[in-house]
Parts: sequence; structure tokens; C-alpha cells
Amino acid sequence: MMASIRVALLAFLMMPAVAMAAELANAIFLVARHEMKDPRFRETVVLVTQPPQGGPFGVIVNRPLTRLLSEIFPQHAGFKGKTAVLFRGGPVNPDGLVFLVRTSKPPVRAVHVLKDVYFTGDTEWIETLLQRPDPTRGMRVYAGYSGWGQGQLQNEMQRGDWYVLPADAKTIFEKDVSRIWPDLVQRASARPTRVAPEARAGGGAI
Repeated sequence: MMASIRVALLAFLMMPAVAMAAELANAIFLVARHEMKDPRFRETVVLVTQPPQGGPFGVIVNRPLTRLLSEIFPQHAGFKGKTAVLFRGGPVNPDGLVFLVRTSKPPVRAVHVLKDVYFTGDTEWIETLLQRPDPTRGMRVYAGYSGWGQGQLQNEMQRGDWYVLPADAKTIFEKDVSRIWPDLVQRASARPTRVAPEARAGGGAI
């Protein structure tokens, strides 16, 4: 494993993708309501998926940090002169890096999130991306992640902390970060909030 990449090695990020072939890509956006009291998630949008093992997992997609990726990966020339930054993924394991990639050819070890979007902890495959002339194309890097214990997210949803919207890759990789939360909270608040049956039941996929 590369010492230069401190990947958040969650067990499910290292599972072979073929073992999850029967799993459908499943993801939602949790959009913090105006009433959100937790400062860690106030005015955030969290991409959340339900991995084959463990509880719901995801990253905050609209909290860029001031640290440049060129500072984190100084050995990779492709970052030189670019303004791409590290994102705050969540309060869990903030010293570890989580990689979200958009690709038609996923790595062997990955979690399928959307049609062509994956979380991965495959460090060898990540290294090939970092060596590209444009290493940030179709890739976001997060410091830490957001995770919930059994029943925790369901309780937050029932309490009314979150709006729930379908997740999409365009919002994550193409939308102006400063507009993600305002636009999604406006969209979500304009329609009735409905908690997914699985969430009400306290288990299963999101």
C-alpha cells in the first residue's frame, strides 16, 4: 500500500466488486433542513449509500476545504498549478482519505454508488488516476466520511433533520459547490418529504 495515500480502509471498500454484482447501485442525497442543529451537518448535502456490510456510509459533497490536492500529492505533476481542493467528507476518521470516482471501468475493489460512480479503497488503481495529466477528472477526494450506527440515521430522518432526494452524478462532479445545498433544499422543501419504507423499517438499503 502506498504510504502517500492514507485511505480510509473500511472493510466494504476493499471487497471485490464481483462479490457485489447482485447488489444494485443505491444512493440518496440527505439534504440538511434549515432546522438541523448538528453543526457538523448544517447546510450540507450528504451522498449516502448502503454497503453490503455495515451501516449507511457517505460523504458530504458540498464542504470544500482550503487544502489543495497539490499539497497532498506533491509527487504528482498533474496537480501542479491546479486549484482542486480536498473536501470534508464527514466527522469519522478525518485523517483518512476517501475516493469517489466516476468511471465506466471501475476498479476491482469498489462500492457501486450510482450508474458510473464508485467509492474505492483500491490504492493501486487510485495511483494510476493520480498519474494522469488531469488527475481530478471524475474524481473527488474527501477527508473522512459520514457513518451511522444501527437505527441512528432512521431516527434522524424521522426526527426531521433531513430531506431525502435521489442522488445524481452531475450534482457531485459538475455543479457549483456553493449552489448545491441552496438549490437542493429549495427543491426538497417544495415537495412533500417522504421517508423511504426501508428507513421506516429501520434497516435495509437506503
